[in-house]
This record gives sequence, C-alpha cells and structure tokens, in this order.
Amino acid sequence: MKLTVIQSDITTVKADAIVNAANSSLLGGGGVDGAIHRKGGSAILDACRAVRAKQGKCNPGEAVVTTAGNLPANYVIHTVGPVWNNGGKEKEELLKNCYINSLKLAIENEVKRIAFPNISTGIYKFPKNIAARIAVEAVKNFNQDKIEEIIFVCFDQENFELYNELLKNENK
Repeated sequence: MKLTVIQSDITTVKADAIVNAANSSLLGGGGVDGAIHRKGGSAILDACRAVRAKQGKCNPGEAVVTTAGNLPANYVIHTVGPVWNNGGKEKEELLKNCYINSLKLAIENEVKRIAFPNISTGIYKFPKNIAARIAVEAVKNFNQDKIEEIIFVCFDQENFELYNELLKNENK
C-alpha cells in the first residue's frame, strides 16, 4: 500500500473515494464538509438525508458512505471527528476510529485509492501534530491488501509538513 501526502483541495483529488470530515448531522457545514457539499452538489446532501432517515445522526468515530455527486470520485466517506476540548485518550481513540471505519467502508466498496483530509484539525481544534501521528499510525497498522493508495490531502502548509515528516520517517 502506497502512502502519499499532497497539499491540495480534496474536492479536486481524483480517487475512488474521498473522506469528508463531517459533523454529526451529515448535512454539510464549514471547512472540508462545506466544500464537499458545495462542489459535490445536491446528490450528496440527498444521500446524507437518506442515511439520516435510516440511522439518525453519525457519532464521532463512525463513518458512512454516499455518492460523490459531481466530485471526481465514486464515493464520499463521511466520518465525524471528535472535538478536542481538553483532549485525552478517548478523543485520540475516536480520531483513530475515523480512519479505521473509513478504511473498512472503503474495502466494502472496493476502493483502491482513498483520500483523507486532516480530520478534526480545523474548528474541532485537534492539535495538528497529534492528529497527524494518529492518522499515519492508524492507516499503517490497518491490516488489509485491497487498498492500493492512501492519500493524505493537506489544505495548509503546516499539516503538509507534518505529514511529510511522518511519512519520510515511516519509509526509512
């Protein structure tokens, strides 16, 4: 499995699936979530409404899959990251579960190439260095042979540098 880091807008990444750092309502919001809903179009919102009608809201650490609408992907995997507040092991475990549950859905949907944003590092205030470490460890330790490439898509320079450093060290 290839691990890649790029600095880009996740809504422009060509992948089988992109991951949305969603809120528990699944109905769009700010940051990555808002951008995915805006660029993906109404098909994503309609699919999220159908998920909500079936199961209710999505809790932190959980993930659901929908169409990608107008995006250059087949699927959007929506996962709800934890709000940092005062942090702690529980928050770290919930963030790890975002990656694990997204990867499980990717395999169920025969995804070969998946793109992740920096989950919970925006308005949820998760420290970027801790979030990056958790993300890289979670995907590296996820035992599977179906997904060929995982792309960490960093919107900002700070996250890009953190992930680059972690991946450089992982590949030694």
